[in-house]
Amino acid sequence: MPRPVTEPIVIAHRGASGSRPEHTLAAYDLAIDQGADFIEPDLVPTRDGVLVARHENAIGGTTDVAAHPEFADRRTTKTIDGATLTDWFVEDFTLAELKTLRARERLPQLRPGNAAYDGRFEIPTLAEIIALAKRRTAETGRTIGIYPETKHPTYFAGIGLGTDLPLVAALRQAGWDRADAPVFIQSFEVANLRHIHRLTRVRLIQLMAGEGGPADHAVPSYAAMLTPAGLRAVAGYAYGIGPDKAQLWQGDTPTTLVADAHAAGIKVHPWTYRAENTFLPPRFRRGDDPAAHGDIAGEIRRALRLGVDGFFTDYPLIGVETRRAAKDHP
Repeated sequence: MPRPVTEPIVIAHRGASGSRPEHTLAAYDLAIDQGADFIEPDLVPTRDGVLVARHENAIGGTTDVAAHPEFADRRTTKTIDGATLTDWFVEDFTLAELKTLRARERLPQLRPGNAAYDGRFEIPTLAEIIALAKRRTAETGRTIGIYPETKHPTYFAGIGLGTDLPLVAALRQAGWDRADAPVFIQSFEVANLRHIHRLTRVRLIQLMAGEGGPADHAVPSYAAMLTPAGLRAVAGYAYGIGPDKAQLWQGDTPTTLVADAHAAGIKVHPWTYRAENTFLPPRFRRGDDPAAHGDIAGEIRRALRLGVDGFFTDYPLIGVETRRAAKDHP
């Protein structure tokens, strides 16, 4: 039987996205090779209702769609969750059309090595990601889970492409409809998590940004959700929270968030630990080059000392090694 994870989990954020273009089977497969416990697909629906992995439904920056003259007329302007954007959007393409595109690195200035893989990988479906996790579980003897995020669920429901039911159906088909299934479902919105809570026993994670509030306006702000009373309310439908890593700290002083969440009976999985200086707090940066790698291991160690129950990282190998070192030398 695959071995369950009994220590803080390492969540490969969009796969090993520091080393391969994000949300590709290559990025997910490498993350598994590096020891990740969970691989994370952000899910958006195609025009024909198939869930695929893209960071956003706008795909101009993560695919070669601009190089396809047959899709030039698909470029359009939309307002999504209050933001207006001109781009190409997944929901305007069928799966067959999307499969003619190839992934590109989203941050080529910071990750030029990833850009060397531009044009090599397809956009994967949720079904393909589930199949990968199951195959690699059998091969490795480790339980490889998935950690899907529903992107813009209110927007997609409003255009007749709701993601809650297709996601739950796909997980059920995979045999994953239990509280101990190797799955977490996450969302920055609240209403869809409450809806999913009524549909499945799979564990849910309420994501929280550093400012603003959910796009569905189900609560006034993320700050309100971070209070002890707010966390107790989240515990009514979610297994845990996914806060911005900055919410664990006030300067260099820990906040009470981890302790407050645990007191409410929920877990804490902060996001996202990245190696590049531009993403690191000043004390962990090394040099002045924004693309140079700083002390990501030091930042992860600091979070582990607070008692987090898992963490998202673009560099799962570093995450796994840091977790191991923290266990050996607490």
